[in-house]
Amino acid sequence: MAVRGVQDALRNRCAFNNMGGGQPPEERNVARDHRRLAAIISVDVAGYSRLMGMDDSGTLAALKAHRRELIDPKIAEHGGRIVKTTGDGLLLEFPSVVDAVRCAVDVQRGMAGRNEGVAPDRRLDFRIGINVGDIIIDDEDIFGDGVNVAARLESIAEPGDIRISSSVYEQVHAILDLPYEEMGEQKFKNIVKPVRSYAIRAGNVERALKTARAPGAVGSASPGASIAVLPFSNLSGDADQEYFADGMVDDIITALSRFKWLVVIARTSTFTYRGRAVDVRQIAKELGVRYVLEGSVRKADRRVRITGQLIDATTGVHLWADRFDGYLEDIFDLQDRLTESVVGVVEPQIRKAEIERARRKRPESLDGYDLFLRALPHAYAMRPEGNSKALELLEEAMRLDPGFVPARAFAAWCYEQRLTRGWPTARRDDAASGLGLARSVLASDTDDANAIAIAGFVVVMVGYDFDVGLAALRRAVELNPNNTFILMNAGWANAFAGDLGVALAHLNRARALNPNDPAAFFVVTGLGMVNLLSGRFAEAAELAAKSAALYGDWDATYCVLCVALAHAGRIDEARVAGARLVALLPGMTISGWAGKLPLRDPERVALVKEGLRIAGLPE
Repeated sequence: MAVRGVQDALRNRCAFNNMGGGQPPEERNVARDHRRLAAIISVDVAGYSRLMGMDDSGTLAALKAHRRELIDPKIAEHGGRIVKTTGDGLLLEFPSVVDAVRCAVDVQRGMAGRNEGVAPDRRLDFRIGINVGDIIIDDEDIFGDGVNVAARLESIAEPGDIRISSSVYEQVHAILDLPYEEMGEQKFKNIVKPVRSYAIRAGNVERALKTARAPGAVGSASPGASIAVLPFSNLSGDADQEYFADGMVDDIITALSRFKWLVVIARTSTFTYRGRAVDVRQIAKELGVRYVLEGSVRKADRRVRITGQLIDATTGVHLWADRFDGYLEDIFDLQDRLTESVVGVVEPQIRKAEIERARRKRPESLDGYDLFLRALPHAYAMRPEGNSKALELLEEAMRLDPGFVPARAFAAWCYEQRLTRGWPTARRDDAASGLGLARSVLASDTDDANAIAIAGFVVVMVGYDFDVGLAALRRAVELNPNNTFILMNAGWANAFAGDLGVALAHLNRARALNPNDPAAFFVVTGLGMVNLLSGRFAEAAELAAKSAALYGDWDATYCVLCVALAHAGRIDEARVAGARLVALLPGMTISGWAGKLPLRDPERVALVKEGLRIAGLPE
């Protein structure tokens, strides 16, 4: 582009200035410099000198028309500003990198349409480079490496293409489903480090526009939820605690990044807000996120207190706030434990907020991801009517987006639910349908730990394939050891396999990470099952009773409660629990129920059957 330094800018300033662009910069006054994070777009007309040589007045008139009718309106629409104009280009600034990319896509798509029917040697094709970084502001002008990199990227873009830096790619690729093409690293003059870049090709811009227009548009790997974790404030007056706070934020970002449905902004972007009094709504707009996590660290003697709060930046509502205390004896252990505590609470809160957001959307505006979110409460309810509604929504989600792996995984789980419980809604081909979906998830190249865990669980429950199912669950735990739902599935599957120590470890960790998770009854009943299979009947009964108090409509809870009470000699209570179990599963029999439990050890199958028999359930 012509924005290659102040000398080029001054030399070429006249043409675009006459079209209504900004005034050229005067000599910099360094004393007035201040900095901010921004997305920078550098735009250049390919072959401008050649076009001017062929027809200077016609080229200038066409350029003015493109500015007036397409480019300037798109810049305003996406919240950008024209920093300055040059003979054949523009320098633009945007507070949001997502909006910057959307604007570039709209401009290139619009230019493709405007160039239809124009002879190839007469077309005005733009090259666009986009970078995000720290800029220096001097009056209305901007300077710095952030600007220089954008200009260098524009200079290597093909006509009609967009070239973005890796820092831009990191922030937008999971939000905007664009046809990115990795171009490797380039070494630029006067830029210290090589710059990795990605191209959005001219031939793919039409496809890019379809998803770039919709904020939070979701494809097979592009969820709508997004979060920025801001640097935690150090309230101790102790510089050493700055490192502790920063390390904890790094760990939180890393841990949250393991949830594939959640877009997490990189540290390099969020840490530019350190020490700046900026409203979270403005930060969210600049970073293109829905949620912001902020917090503080305070040290007193040998104790450290961490406070955190999660904010829905679109409304300013606080979704969660809490504090965590610990001792400094082992600083790294403390950092790990506090990180796990924060992540274990924050992720379910965001998931809950996203479900509520999907519920509020108009039916005609729902996409595959919205339908998936709407299905989750019905799937978690573990009741026949909810199960059918969940499958209906998930099947529609898969129709809209056949590559959306989470929808396939949860649909497989729904088939497993009604099959193993013998609900009236069950169909003869449920086993084949559920296993087919589960195995398709495991056969894909997905690294979505949630989907892998559910698929592994279904393979155990429906296919009785412990080797494949447990291997998938181990991989899911490795991918995301802080996901309570994954740990719950791994705990149950290992309990059925007879690995009770492993099951207990997974379930206890899930309970410790988030005791207030809406799905906590899964975990508590799982702990009850482990105690039951271990012969600790009193403990099993106590846990099952606690789970029933959390959610009283899950048949597995009453199975554990009934069998545990029976073996503990509390026969009257066991019969009450058994009656509730039959009410939840009309027509159930001991042989039918026990036959659907994938217990690897026949002695443990006999234990369950005997408990149900003592409680008076029908054979």
